[in-house]
Formats: sequence, C-alpha cells, structure tokens
Amino acid sequence: MPEQVAVIGAGSWGTTVATLTVAHAPTMLWARHDAVAKAVNRRHENPDYLPGTPLPPGLRASSALSEVLAGATVVLMAVPSHGFRQVLEDLAPHVGSDVPVVSLTKGLERGTHLRMTELVTNVLPGRPVGVLTGPNLAVEILVGQPAAGVVALADGDVARRVQALLFSPTFRVYTNPDVVGCEIAGALKNVLAVAAGVSDGLGFGDNTRAALITRGLAELSRLGAALGGAPMTFAGLAGVGDLVATATSEKSRNRSVGLALGQGRSLADVLAGMHMVAEGVKTARPMVELAASVGVEVPIAAQVAELLDGRTTPKDAISALMLRPARAEFTTGRR
Repeated sequence: MPEQVAVIGAGSWGTTVATLTVAHAPTMLWARHDAVAKAVNRRHENPDYLPGTPLPPGLRASSALSEVLAGATVVLMAVPSHGFRQVLEDLAPHVGSDVPVVSLTKGLERGTHLRMTELVTNVLPGRPVGVLTGPNLAVEILVGQPAAGVVALADGDVARRVQALLFSPTFRVYTNPDVVGCEIAGALKNVLAVAAGVSDGLGFGDNTRAALITRGLAELSRLGAALGGAPMTFAGLAGVGDLVATATSEKSRNRSVGLALGQGRSLADVLAGMHMVAEGVKTARPMVELAASVGVEVPIAAQVAELLDGRTTPKDAISALMLRPARAEFTTGRR
C-alpha cells in the first residue's frame, strides 16, 4: 500500500518534518488554526512559525483532523506535551488500528509523568508507537543544513518505513529499538538546556557550560538506564547529540528561557514574550518526580524545577549544585 502521511501540529518542527515526508509520500499537515492551513495551501508558507520560508507546493494542510487523517498510513504527532492527550483523543476515531503513531514531542505529561509514546499506547492501544528525536533544530533542517536524527520503534520493519519517509540528502535518519531511552533523553535534555542557559545568563563561561552539559548527561544516562533505556542510546544522537545542540544553540527555546532567567527576568515575563513552547519548562517538575519514583538523583534538573517554581534564584541554584558533597565521578546507583 502506498504511504500517506499525516503530521499533527503545524508548529516549526511539525511543519519542517512535513516538508521532509512530502518528498516521499502525499502529506497532510494539521493546523489548529484555519488561517495557518489556508496560508500553507495558498501561499506555501507558515506565517505563524516560519514566516518568509517557502514550503513545498505539494504540502497540503487542513484544520480538520478527519480530513488530515483520511487514508493516513503513518501519523506523526508534533503537538506540545500539555495538549498531546486531548489531540490524541480527538483523532482516535480516525486512525486505523495498524497505523504507526510517532511522537515528535520531547516532554512528559504533568500529573501522570507519562512519556508521549505511553500516552499514545494509553489512548490508541495496539498501534505501533515510536519517537523521532536527535539534535534537530527545525530552521536548520528546513533550509537544508546537514543534520541527523533517530527514529525509535520496537518493530524494526515499521522503523525502516518511517526512516524512508524522513530521509533526505541533508537529513540522515538512523533507527534505534530503544524507545524509552530515546524518549527520556529527549525530554530531560530540554530541562538541562534551561540550566545551561541560566549559566550563560549569569555570565559564566565555557568551563561552567561544559560541566553542566557533562554532569547533565550523567543525570540523563542514570535516569534513562533506570527506566530501561540502553546505555549506548545516551552516547548517541538522541543523548549527547541532542543535549549539546539544545544546551548551546542560540536557536534553542529552552536555553533561551534559562538565559533570560539568568539575566534577571521573571519566568512569567519570559513566557509572555514567547510564541513557541519551551518543553523544558513544563517537563522539569514531572521529570524530577519521575526520577524520585525510581530512586535516581537528578540534581541539575531538580534545581531547574525549583527555579521555575519560584523557590530559588539562579545564583542560589548554582551554589546549591557546587556545594553538594564531594564524590567520585563514576559510581553505580543513585549518584
């Protein structure tokens, strides 16, 4: 059966991914607002998230889920974590029982601590489920700069189907069966990127940033392994690759939030001026709670959560990390 792709969510990343898949198969993009869908269809542009960037003429969009999902053989979910469940429930009647659903969202659901693939399994049981992740800053991929990503699905045949839909001369896609590891890495790195931004905002230099990234990778690896992830995943594109990109790039929304907080702005002020979602803000507290539930310490993520909750300041958060008890760099267990 010929592939037909439905991309749910017309933000910068969802739109970018749709430009990749439309080169291989008919692709429909779901936009929450009808004006965006009309702009994609008539002007081949997404004025809300990618103004001035031309989109492929063959890409079609609609604000009607039933229209976007009609005949879809693969569904790619690019909806923010806080609205992910509701959109899944809305689209459930329109998704075939054997249609793979792949998350493009790097976060956890507040309250339940569920990963997005767990939400898919919860709302759409029986479908093959996976995640697309890696160091994937949307604008760079959209303009054709060389990049790489990872499609994680337990079923290798399905993973290769999705891989083929995303592969391009400038976007190299790998497969990985480790859905848990890839997904935890993608969600936690957003929280760690906030910490890196705080460091930059406070005026600290390369040493501090490198220490935060490296010790953040240790947190990510510990938690991912405790939840069943494969160690090699965290040394790959989904782990260190995505963390480095998000914690250092000026295009990173999560780093930008931390940068502004480190410079003394309030979280409310920062978020009021943002058009797009910084997943690390909503994921920090659920991630810390998830780590605690499996007995894993995540001190950097914990300080980010305290800062975002208004319980500490940027300077006090850094001090709390620096004054932790001395210990060996490599240990087993919770440290």
